[in-house]
Amino acid sequence: MSKAFDVVVIGGGPGGYIAAIRAAQLGLHTACIDEWKNDKGGPAPGGTCTNVGCIPSKALLQSSEHFEQAGHHFADHGIGLKDLSIDVKKMLGRKDTVVKQNNDGILYLFKKNKVSFFHGRGAFAGQKDGVWEISVTGAASETLSARHVIVATGSNARALPGAAFDEERILSNDGALRIGAVPKTLGVIGAGVIGLEMGSVWRRLGADVTILEGLPTFLGAVDEQIAKEAHKAFVKQGLKIEMGVKIASVTSDAKSGVSIAYADAKGAEKTLQVERLIVSIGRVPNTIGLNAEAVGLKLDERGAIQVDGDCRTNLANVWAVGDVVRGPMLAHKAEEEGVAVAERIAGQHGHVNFNTIPWVIYTSPEISWVGETEQQLKARGAAYKAGTFPFMANGRARALGDTTGMVKFLADAVTDEILGVHIVGPFASELIAEAVVAMEFKASAEDIARICHAHPSLSEATKEAALAVDKRTLNF
Repeated sequence: MSKAFDVVVIGGGPGGYIAAIRAAQLGLHTACIDEWKNDKGGPAPGGTCTNVGCIPSKALLQSSEHFEQAGHHFADHGIGLKDLSIDVKKMLGRKDTVVKQNNDGILYLFKKNKVSFFHGRGAFAGQKDGVWEISVTGAASETLSARHVIVATGSNARALPGAAFDEERILSNDGALRIGAVPKTLGVIGAGVIGLEMGSVWRRLGADVTILEGLPTFLGAVDEQIAKEAHKAFVKQGLKIEMGVKIASVTSDAKSGVSIAYADAKGAEKTLQVERLIVSIGRVPNTIGLNAEAVGLKLDERGAIQVDGDCRTNLANVWAVGDVVRGPMLAHKAEEEGVAVAERIAGQHGHVNFNTIPWVIYTSPEISWVGETEQQLKARGAAYKAGTFPFMANGRARALGDTTGMVKFLADAVTDEILGVHIVGPFASELIAEAVVAMEFKASAEDIARICHAHPSLSEATKEAALAVDKRTLNF
């Protein structure tokens, strides 16, 4: 006998658990299935983001940033330290505690919102009379039924051909978060978000880090001016970054570590020998075990579930959100889609504006952006104005001792509507929110320029960059 629900969500990551909570808030009898386990075998909802992605990586970034500040910058503040050391085991333990707090928080939210939680793997079992049956395989097997199903099964790390993850020497994002001691040498294949963040963590703690990237340009999706500023900062910190490489082979040995044979941008053959290698070359949609073929759920050439603009699949009343569908693989994008789908099921008009989804790289300096880059505007022949303001001219940044980077505004040359905002510098992840709000309400650069910002604050750099669009900065 199946347990009946209005909505069953498969996957408890950011897209899934948020969709389940919103559906329950709207009065729909809702269940969420998730198979993540903690080290004791108990439920660990939150998906990749909470367990081996956004949350633990930020915990390690914070710990490693403290270590770097103590070792290199405390003296500037008159703070003296002797015998500075890092207890990696304790650092990882703190990271695990932060993860568990988030896991437990989600379980609490399910209980608070009356979402039924099932710990196990969810899969399509069939359909009868317009009702879907979903099997749950876990400690106990059972079947759920629902008229609506939301698939939010996330994504998996993409392995390099011929170099499978062993999570000991060849690491995905999962293994990169569990390195038990600071390696003397660390290789990273892929200069994207994960590669730069994890490379930064272990570089700060003392590893000699080399990043190999196949693309010819650094952070090609980022505004070129911002990317160049970030690259300069990373190299100054000690990250070795090679662009335009072609990986020939990767071999791993318990004694000698990992050997990467590659050709550099000029075609010269080289070999990089490291203790450990992080492979961060992207992620692939996760439909493993979903039984998609049996029910005719259509996937695209990437293995992602095909959906329309409203996240509907080809199957009646089956929806999909987050990393398992088209669009950027970002936790907050998944959350917004989850909310929108729950509202559509309830008869409302959920909406996600892909043009105002912010992006963040949590390195130091942080990098964030929303909207179009200058190169994109040039490519489509748009008439635009640009304004920048450096953090070195911002009083709060000077007081923080972190003046790297800038804020950049791009606005329509005729209407002054903000087309994009790009930031590299301190707390860029927080500053970008103002730009998102402004763009969502179709604000002009002058709107931001005329809003009073607290002094001294980093947000003044946002105001000044908006002023710079019309070449009238006040502090630079």
